[in-house]
Amino acid sequence: MIHIVFKDMEKSELAKEAVFERFEGLLESFPDLGTSRLAVTLSMENSPHKAGPDLFTVKAFCRGGRYKGLTLKKSAPNLYVALADVVDHMLERLNRFGDRQRVKLRHQARRVTELPKAAGESYEENGN
Repeated sequence: MIHIVFKDMEKSELAKEAVFERFEGLLESFPDLGTSRLAVTLSMENSPHKAGPDLFTVKAFCRGGRYKGLTLKKSAPNLYVALADVVDHMLERLNRFGDRQRVKLRHQARRVTELPKAAGESYEENGN
């Protein structure tokens, strides 16, 4: 479930559609992300006292599920560039998270299978 928040900018259907379109690919690749509560905040920093371009920020925060606590924040002069950066980096983080879990489980499985062998070998050495 994706919840979109607009901060310091007007709500836009085009921006909502862009967020859903970009995150749809992530949801297809990572089904566990679909059961999580994902909050995407779109904001614009603009100072009326200083001349210069606007800065758009996109922040994605996973509130629950398997990827709870995953937060990414990217800024760019264009909202859609910032959104693309967040999605690309989120893809990398999710892949890394999955790899880390797989490595931990594999390590735990190896430790469990190696412990009886090591205990049996030391028992045989002491018994002989």
